[in-house]
Amino acid sequence: MSNDSYLIVGLGNPGAGYSANRHNVGQMALDVLAARIGSAYKKAKTTAVVAEGRLTVASPAVEGSGSRTVKVVLAKSTGYMNTSGGPVAALLKFYDIPLANLIVLHDELDIDAEKVRLKFAGGHGGHNGLRDIIAACNGGDFARVRIGIGRPPGQMDTADYVLRDFSSTERKELPTTLVIAADAVEAIIAEGVAKATMRFHA
Repeated sequence: MSNDSYLIVGLGNPGAGYSANRHNVGQMALDVLAARIGSAYKKAKTTAVVAEGRLTVASPAVEGSGSRTVKVVLAKSTGYMNTSGGPVAALLKFYDIPLANLIVLHDELDIDAEKVRLKFAGGHGGHNGLRDIIAACNGGDFARVRIGIGRPPGQMDTADYVLRDFSSTERKELPTTLVIAADAVEAIIAEGVAKATMRFHA
């Protein structure tokens, strides 16, 4: 693939028991993108499943700028969150995609539920999935789509909170949040992280 290809990773834990957890919201948003490109997941040559396709993104809002189509590889690790790095590094190498063209969708405790924020580079902020990716890829210079899940109520343990399903109230707004997260990925590809951040954080 060319340098105009992107690896888009949704973080989460494997199996039906985890699929509706707050910690798996990155994979939920990835499924929205998979539907947009009309591609199903298949087993990769690493501990991951991938959906390959082409994504048409609008160019920045300049008259006559039109749109462009890029190759995308959507990936979910089939291992646990804290071992996300190995599969991501292997997929970047296999598809010959630069680290700068990696976009990771993940849950974020420090952002209110229903909000989506973008970031390029930086540390892991205590997120074990990001921690392992940064270690395996020898750096954190990639884009992140941070999907807010908010802090646990009262004295609830953080680990218990992220490994629980969204509440019935949260589930009402979740589809909209997932669409916004998928839109944010498209905006990063179309405009770059800096411009996309200005628009999505407005």
